Amino acid sequence: MKRGLMIGLALAALCAASTLAYARPPTVMNSPGYDRRLQESRKELSGSMAITEPATAPAVKPKRGKKKHTN
Repeated sequence: MKRGLMIGLALAALCAASTLAYARPPTVMNSPGYDRRLQESRKELSGSMAITEPATAPAVKPKRGKKKHTN
């Protein structure tokens, strides 16, 4: 019984470890053209003089507590 349990746990650990090895979609790849264009667009954004105003946060409403009923 112990031997079967140990084999089962070892097999489960092996399967779990093998699925975590490549946990990324197959569409992820290095693209030099995309990386170059991304760097160019970041340079354009950092070089622009446009200043944007930060968004105002909405007003926070106080939380309502539960009323305690007296017996």
